[in-house]
Amino acid sequence: MDEVFDSPTDWVAEHIRRYVETDGEKGHLFQGFPSLLLTTRGRKSGQLRRTALIYAQDGDRYLVVASAGGSDRHPAWYLNLSAHPDVTVQIKADTFAARARTATAEEKKELWPRAVAVFPMWDTYRSKTDRDIPLVIIERSGGDEPADVGEKLEGA
Repeated sequence: MDEVFDSPTDWVAEHIRRYVETDGEKGHLFQGFPSLLLTTRGRKSGQLRRTALIYAQDGDRYLVVASAGGSDRHPAWYLNLSAHPDVTVQIKADTFAARARTATAEEKKELWPRAVAVFPMWDTYRSKTDRDIPLVIIERSGGDEPADVGEKLEGA
């Protein structure tokens, strides 16, 4: 199994550590907002990269927003999943293989209000940049078995 590298940002790495150690008991709610752990394959390095993201739900799909706090650049995790859409997700103690994709313009129009209802700052971030902030839809891959991060992402 490949080694997973956590976010280089100290507070995010600490959040991930607490989340993993407690199966999300400490960390799933981050400042009152639901968060998940997303593991992508680096588009340049090929290494597994893990970050923590606030999410919303649409039925059995998970929604994350590549806001980067309103930066004019996409976050690295978004660039990675754009290149390698097979990802691993952890929500609380549930770890599973999934496929991520950018919502179409039509989907985004429908889903954006659902996402902003969970985390209103996404609207603020959107107003800070001319960049079209992607909304990402994450759907479980076939089967309910837990993901082996290294194996599930090998083909990505």
